[in-house]
Amino acid sequence: MLFQIYGDLALWQLLGWLAVFVGLILTNEIARRTKVGGIALLIVLPLALTAYFIAVAIAAAGGSEWALKNQTYLYMNGWFHYAKLYAADIGCIGFMVLKYKWGKLGKSHWFKAWPFVIVGINILIAVASDFESGIRGMQALATRGDRWWKSSEDVWLYGGWWNWANGIAGLINIMCMTGWWGIYSSKDKNHQDMLWPDMTVWFILAYDVWNFQYTYANLPTHSWYCGLALLLAPTFAAAFWNKGGWIQNRANTLALWCMFAQVVPLFQIKSSGAVLPTLYANNTKNLNAFDLTQVSDIASTGIKANPVPQGIVSILALAINVIVLAMIIKRSVAAKKNPYTNEIWVGSKDFEEAMARAE
Repeated sequence: MLFQIYGDLALWQLLGWLAVFVGLILTNEIARRTKVGGIALLIVLPLALTAYFIAVAIAAAGGSEWALKNQTYLYMNGWFHYAKLYAADIGCIGFMVLKYKWGKLGKSHWFKAWPFVIVGINILIAVASDFESGIRGMQALATRGDRWWKSSEDVWLYGGWWNWANGIAGLINIMCMTGWWGIYSSKDKNHQDMLWPDMTVWFILAYDVWNFQYTYANLPTHSWYCGLALLLAPTFAAAFWNKGGWIQNRANTLALWCMFAQVVPLFQIKSSGAVLPTLYANNTKNLNAFDLTQVSDIASTGIKANPVPQGIVSILALAINVIVLAMIIKRSVAAKKNPYTNEIWVGSKDFEEAMARAE
């Protein structure tokens, strides 16, 4: 098993997952279907939260007790979480500019490459974090005799070769994004979606497996939600009713989840719905991240590491991304087309279904 779901808390853990999955689908629908919904959730709300984050930081620097005990300050104060939130939200705003053709920017041909740029940046942020964990794991092995290291959020991680393998998979995943300028608005009345038809099921599969492994290895106390619910919500929507709109679904749900997690982090690391991966091998009581922050040396807890699932999924992520890239090369050579300046999945079921929705 990948996660520790058993005992008295299993029902709450499953219900928590379902609530996040459904909640993300519903909020994505609100954000994508109308301009008002998108502006409210992806522009106004982030601005309000930015003011809140600044207020917490200033108050904490001044020694205010309420700020020093604030969930965001205690558990989500690392560079990665803020970088991911704002990178995702900036992507969402750019996608709205494209689909609604706002101003000269939204009508510019060159700006159609924005989805590739922002997705690439988001992937690189995760790759950097993966490599950091691999390096810190090596350092810990040299100094402590094991691979445990404590992140800036005070969570004990287990860094190793799986981080390097998955980081390489992430770099390959960037090369699997094709047809950079093949961006369209949907032809429905409200231009609900920004479509990227060349981003077919093959890329989505490669991305989802890679990103799941990233969260599983580097955000273990969050991965039940941000590794499964958050990844499956946009994929589910794209599979059943929003053909070609996966990247928009992904950006919206990622930004919305990051905002929620930044304000209420204890939902996924301390509540009855908190779930840990089987990395913490003999943790039969489902010890959560809050408890892990209270120990200076994980060896003192008696918890043993089980990195086997991390290794298996990282190999799978690397293999899938290599296969998808090979498919892209094969199609581009056969069509004699540059896969980045041209759409190469023309004729495939996913591509044609998405293009049927394009303006």
